[in-house]
Amino acid sequence: MSSQTNPSTISERRALVAAMPDWLRRSIGNASDISTVQQIIKQRQIHTICEEGRCPNRGECYAQKTATFLLMGPTCTRSCAFCQVDKGHAPMPLDAEEPQKVAESVQLLGLRYVVLTSVARDDIPDQGAGWFAATMQQIRKLNPETQIEVLTPDFWGGKQEGFSAEELQRQRIETIVKAQPACYNHNIETVKRLQAPVRRGAKYDRTLRVLEIVKDLDSTIPTKSGLMLGHGETEEEVIETLQDLRAVQCDRVTIGQYMRPSLDHLPVQKYWHPDQFEHFGKIAKAMGFSHVRSAPLVRSSYHAGEEE
Repeated sequence: MSSQTNPSTISERRALVAAMPDWLRRSIGNASDISTVQQIIKQRQIHTICEEGRCPNRGECYAQKTATFLLMGPTCTRSCAFCQVDKGHAPMPLDAEEPQKVAESVQLLGLRYVVLTSVARDDIPDQGAGWFAATMQQIRKLNPETQIEVLTPDFWGGKQEGFSAEELQRQRIETIVKAQPACYNHNIETVKRLQAPVRRGAKYDRTLRVLEIVKDLDSTIPTKSGLMLGHGETEEEVIETLQDLRAVQCDRVTIGQYMRPSLDHLPVQKYWHPDQFEHFGKIAKAMGFSHVRSAPLVRSSYHAGEEE
């Protein structure tokens, strides 16, 4: 009997859903808005993190003319223990037409604000930095009024004679900064103590360094990061993380609840109450973050195009 039909597995999945508090249960939104986007991306064989990550807000975002495209295929070369995105096998070759397909999709959907993210592609020499820039260029050709936010990997690793890992990382980030995104996002995801079990292949200080490099290259570009609560962090650790983000001039922050995608992912250690999210939001605002989104269902791109 397959795991799909195993009664014990089904029972465990039902138990996961049953354990969720009421404030995490919501409709995914207007079915027509969702099906329109799904049809367009399926026809062009491109991907959105909204679908790959099964975001609970995707219907709302589609209705507000925003979406987050997942570049360079749906398979990640890293294996973070919280993430729904496919991993564990070789990623797809790059589709040379993907930047154009994404641009056409933006035009067809009439999107006003677009977020470009990607899986980690450690197998590509520049880890996909040039792909971000190329996609931004194509979007602007067809959609000159559309604003583009990027949510990138850390671009760490790889070897090139004559360059250190730090120099290569800076070059990759600079490629995207020169393309002038409306906002540069790189998520810290969790507190320092929990980085190793939650973010395999990523490091706390390295994430802070990405945000610091962006500001060093162009201080006018807003930077952003996001936290998932529910991995066992304390209130003091959350506040410390917010302080560390502000120390590298991070402008915007999102704080949301981790929701276990499947039995293969890390279990939820705690469901934080909405009042606690509101509390963290007030603390973040007092620290000087210009844009703060803090609520259980908030995700990295939630209301990304809105003014505070």
